[in-house]
Formats: sequence, C-alpha cells, structure tokens
Amino acid sequence: MPSKKNKRKRPERPTIHPKNKYSDNPPDFSVLASLYPSLKPFVFYSRDGRPRIDWTDFNSTRELTRVLLLHDHGLNWWIPDGQLCPTVPNRSNYIHWIEDLLSSDIIPKNNNNGDIVRGFDIGTGANCIYPLLGASLLGWTFVGSDVTAVAVEWAEKNVKCNQHISELIEIRKVTDCQGAISIEDSNCGESVNCENKIDGNATVAEEAELLPSSSFDPQLDMNKKYSGPPLLLGVVRDGEKFDFCMCNPPFFETMEEAGLNPKTSCGGTPEEMVCPGGEKAFITRIIEDSVVLKESFRWFTSMVGRKVNLKFLTSKLREVGVTIVKTTEFVQGQTCRWGLAWSFVPPVRKIISPLVQKSSLSFTLEGLQRQFSAFHVLQSIESFFSLGGASCKLNASSFVVDITASNDHCKAILRDEAKHPNGATTCNPLEASHSSSYLHPPSNNLSFCISVFQQIPGTLLVKASLQHRDGPVPGVFSLIIQQLEKTLRCKFCREKATHN
Repeated sequence: MPSKKNKRKRPERPTIHPKNKYSDNPPDFSVLASLYPSLKPFVFYSRDGRPRIDWTDFNSTRELTRVLLLHDHGLNWWIPDGQLCPTVPNRSNYIHWIEDLLSSDIIPKNNNNGDIVRGFDIGTGANCIYPLLGASLLGWTFVGSDVTAVAVEWAEKNVKCNQHISELIEIRKVTDCQGAISIEDSNCGESVNCENKIDGNATVAEEAELLPSSSFDPQLDMNKKYSGPPLLLGVVRDGEKFDFCMCNPPFFETMEEAGLNPKTSCGGTPEEMVCPGGEKAFITRIIEDSVVLKESFRWFTSMVGRKVNLKFLTSKLREVGVTIVKTTEFVQGQTCRWGLAWSFVPPVRKIISPLVQKSSLSFTLEGLQRQFSAFHVLQSIESFFSLGGASCKLNASSFVVDITASNDHCKAILRDEAKHPNGATTCNPLEASHSSSYLHPPSNNLSFCISVFQQIPGTLLVKASLQHRDGPVPGVFSLIIQQLEKTLRCKFCREKATHN
C-alpha cells in the first residue's frame, strides 16, 4: 500500500465555467425523464445504476437539448432532422466567457448604447443557440446570421416561439456571393504594426503562448484560402456597432472527416460542418474582415477546435496588428475546445505580460484510426511508463494518468530499455545520443500527470503537467514527452500519404 507521503495534489484540469448553470448542478437525466415524458424513452441505466443518454442517437441528443432549454432556461426550441444539435452546457461556457471579456477593464466600454450589449453570431444555424442563451441569461441583443434558407427559417421560428426575448434577436440572411473583401483590398491605408503589445494571458495560461509572426506563411496556405459566403463584411451594415461577435466555425474540411467519431451524433449540415481549409481558413477570414471593421466591434471572438490552429491564428493576429489577444480553454466531459478573442480598441490600461515559466507540455494526435478511442490512448500511456518501472495510477473517469518516475526510470524510458508486451522496442526510438551526460536527470523524482482530451473526431490532445510549478520544465521531462508522442503516433495514427 502506498504511503501517505506519496500522495500528491494533481493539477486542476480546466473545467466548466463557474457561472455556468451546470457547474455545481449537472443535469440529472432521471429527474428530467420523470418531469418530461418525451425524454424518458432516451434515458437508460448503466450497470452501476446511473442514468445515461445515448450520444450516438441524434433524436436522443436533440430531445435532451430541448428539455434542458425548456427546464433550465424557459426556452421553447426545436430543429429539424440533420441540423446541428448543440450541447447546452458547452455553449453556455462560451457565453459566460464573453461576459467575462465585456466586464473586464482592459478596453473601454461602448457608451453609445448605454448598458445594452449587442452581439453578432456568425452562422447562428437553425438552433440559434447563442442568441437564445445570451438574451435569456443576460438580456443581450443579437444579430444572428446564416446562409441557408432552412437555417434562417428555423432560427426565426425559435426566436418567435420565445416572445419574452424575441425583440432582442434579429436573424439576418446572408447572400452567398464571392465578393468578400480581403485585407489587401480593404484600402484601410494603415501599415501593419507588429510592435503592438499582445496580452497572452489566458484562463489556462499555457494555452496562450504566441508564435513568432514569421510562422505564418501565406504562400503555404493559398490553396486553402476561404472562398465561401461573407462572414462579417457584406453582412454588417454601415454604421453598425457591436460589443462582440462570436462563432462556432465549421471545424472540418470534408464531411468524411466530420463523421470520424462514431461515439457522438449531433447532426450538422455541410454548411455547418465543412469549409475548404477547415476552421483555419474560416477564422482567418474573420480576422481579415476584422482588420477592415476594426473598432466596429469591441471584441472579435471564435471557437477553435484544434490547438495547432490556435497557435497559427494567434500568430496571424500579431501580424495584422491587434492590440490584445485573449484565449481560454473550454472542457466539457472529454471534449476540449478553445476560445480566441482579439480587439483593435486601444486598451485603457497598459498591458503587462508577465514572464510565465511553462510547467506543462502537450501535443495532438491527428488521424486517429477509427478502432481506437481516447481510453485506448490512455491505457497505452500508462503502459509506456509502467514498462519503464515508473509508478502509475490511471483514473478512467477523468482520463488522467498520475506518474512518478525516478532518475533510473527516466533513463530507462529514454534509452528505450522498456519493451512492449510483445517484446518489440518502442517504435521510432530516440537516438543513442541521449547518453547519461545529456539527460541531466532531476535531483528528485519527477511527478506529473497526463490528461487526454478529445478535440474533434479523430483528433486527441495529450497534455502533460508537472506537479511542482515552481520551476521550468526539466529537459528530461521534455525528452520523455517527445518519446511518448512518437510512440503514440506510431501506434494509433494513420500514416499520411506521401507523394513522390
């Protein structure tokens, strides 16, 4: 039995926003089924007696969303088959994060409308979830835009079915044209100033690291430039002012990619799910539009599905000369998303970005083979360290492995002395140059935890965090995580096609 002195406090994972209605009181499916008979056929009980919902059934997720909006928010709501069905707690996180941005004293408030807050939802969808939540929870006014007739029709129905907030929400049809203005065409007459200070602080600080501006290569991504309907330019009218815009962008490049996750079924049309170039191209167009519109919005914001895109986009924002960037991490169950916000409004106070020593490392596993899940990856992480002799404790409910490794364990892992159960060495091992003189092992045991999050179907985020945050990441820790990344990629990810 492990001694008490070996017990350690695990770093807190990002959780639901504290203002979220469900932060301390998650939905009780059993109680809801007893109050709303229409939900009862979709609730079943696991072996431990807990009520469950079948997330692979669109009808189940849609009915749960309908009931939650009615029971907890007093909203009447429905969408037709095939439209994107949102999860209420996750969407509420985004709303409350924007509330935090608006209440901060970093940039001045817009006094033109008094205390009225005005938001713009890019691609509101048939579900119209953000305007409905923002209006009902906080009394905000909204313009919700969309390009398809079905989305506009049902968004308007959902607004009209809630007379107590219907006057707060306008649904605006977008004309599908190709004449959107790019940065080069904007004639704004201002040079890009890369010296503007950027606030890299985030709700989760390590997720706000900004890349050098040179990491953006326009030639590399010209073939994935957004060419769809207008997003802000051509939709926002002359003279309009907004406190913020928000967006749940199409995360995927193809519907095949969107369907990689067999464990959820939230619906979604191609217009809602897919964009040539994926979310990177879509959000880049929002950034380009924001350069033209600038102070027409206090804050421009968007959801981001892939961490690698978050870094690319923050680099792009530095390049176009924004005054401030904020990021946050949204975690709902095992799904991980990021929020990205930026502004061109001059800050009312000087922004000082403290030097933060990172105590965590992370990487993404893209192209996960369909037969594997996050739990398979978690088990392999435990095996990777256990075979090297390290002490491991796997928590299946929170998808975390706690690890303690001595100097010898670290050396064994890096020298690839630990074998797989089948006797083969770990794939793509580090070279023998990792000699004992190079390792510089820590003077004490390394204690850290590794968490696994789902970003989008087929993509996982693996995040390793040191238990002690009073110093920089040891070099040996970085090498171990590199070795882990190579091993997991070899085992779980599809090989990308190569062209001669």
